[in-house]
Amino acid sequence: MTTDHHSDLVPVPCILMRGGTSRGPFFLESDLPLEPALRDQVLLAAMGSPDRRQIDGLGGAHPLTSKVGIVRRSKTPGVDLDFLFAQLQPDQDTVDTSPNCGNMLAAVLPFALERGLLPIRQGTTTARVLTLNTGMQCDVTVQTRDGRLQYTGDARIDGVPGTAAPISIDFLDTAGSVCPSLLPTGHVLDRFDVDGDGIDVTLIDNGMPMVLVRAGDMGVTGYESVADLNANEALKAKLEALRLTVGPRMGLGDVTTKSYPKMCLVAAPRAGGSIATRCFIPHVCHEAIGVLAAVTVATACVLEGSVTQGIASVPAGLVKTVSVEHPTGEFSVELELDKDNPQQVNRAALLRTARPIMRGEVLVSQDIWRGK
Repeated sequence: MTTDHHSDLVPVPCILMRGGTSRGPFFLESDLPLEPALRDQVLLAAMGSPDRRQIDGLGGAHPLTSKVGIVRRSKTPGVDLDFLFAQLQPDQDTVDTSPNCGNMLAAVLPFALERGLLPIRQGTTTARVLTLNTGMQCDVTVQTRDGRLQYTGDARIDGVPGTAAPISIDFLDTAGSVCPSLLPTGHVLDRFDVDGDGIDVTLIDNGMPMVLVRAGDMGVTGYESVADLNANEALKAKLEALRLTVGPRMGLGDVTTKSYPKMCLVAAPRAGGSIATRCFIPHVCHEAIGVLAAVTVATACVLEGSVTQGIASVPAGLVKTVSVEHPTGEFSVELELDKDNPQQVNRAALLRTARPIMRGEVLVSQDIWRGK
C-alpha cells in the first residue's frame, strides 16, 4: 500500500456493502495490515471509532452499521472463501472478531465475485464460506443470470426497504459456535438469581451465544417499542446483571467487554409467527434480529423444555419453518430435525439480500498505517 501522492493519507480499497440488515466496508485481507493489532487500528480509523457519531469515518453511528468484513480465498480443502467478521462500536475503541454475523455473511460472496476471487457461474453461483471467527461453514448461493451478478429481484426481508435478489445461506454446523456446545450448561433450562429474583433462562448457541428469557419474567410484555425498551434503564441493568452472571456458565468467561452473549426477551407471537422477540446486542435493543440470533431462537423453539415452551407456536414435521417476530417484522428460519433424535437440528437455512453501495478507497492517516 502506498501513500496517496496528493496527501499524507493512505488509500485502502474497499466496497461498502449492505449485508441483510447490516452495513459496512468489505476488504480483501491482502489490502490490510496482516498484524492484527495494526489492522484493528486501521479499521477503527476507517470507521471513525471511537466517536458516538463516527463523524470522521464510514461508520453509521450504530452497531449495525459499525461492521467490517475481511475476505480471502481459502486454503482449507473444500472451502472457497474465508471470512473474518469484525464488530466495532461507535463510541468504543474495540474490534471484536469473536462473534459471527449472519447478515454480513450474506455479502461475502457478492463481494468476492465483485473482486474476482471466484468465477461467476451461469444461473446461480454457490460458494462454501468458512467464517474464521468461529470455524462455522455454510453454503451461500447468489443469482448470476447471464453470467452477471444480479442484485435486483423480488425477495423482501424485513428491516430493508424494497426488494432485491435472494441470497440463500445453508448453514452446515452452527451448534456451539462460540460456546462449548449447543447447550453450554448441558441443560435446556437453567435458573439464576438476579437482584433477588429467580429467573428461568435458556442458554443456547446455534450460531450465536444467546440468553433467552421470558419477557414477563423481566417485568415487561415483550411487545414494547425499541425506544421504550432502550429507555428502560432498570430493565437494561437487570439484563446486564443476568448477562454477567451467565457468561462464565456458558464457557465465555468474563463477558463485561464482549459483544455476546446477546440477550433476548421472548413472548407469545402476535403477528402469526412462531415467537415474539426483543433482542439486545447486548446493551441496545435491536430493531430487528440478527441472522444467527434468529437461527438460535428458532432452535430453542423446537427444544422440549426451553423457556419458549408454552408460548411458541411451532409447526409439526421434521422440516419446519419457524417465524421469529421482531420489532420491524419477522425472520423465517427453515430447520431440519434429525429423524432419530428430534431434539437435534441437522440443518438451518434462510434467505437474505445484499448489495454493494459504494466502491473505492477509504483514507486513513499514514501514521496509523505505519503503527505510529
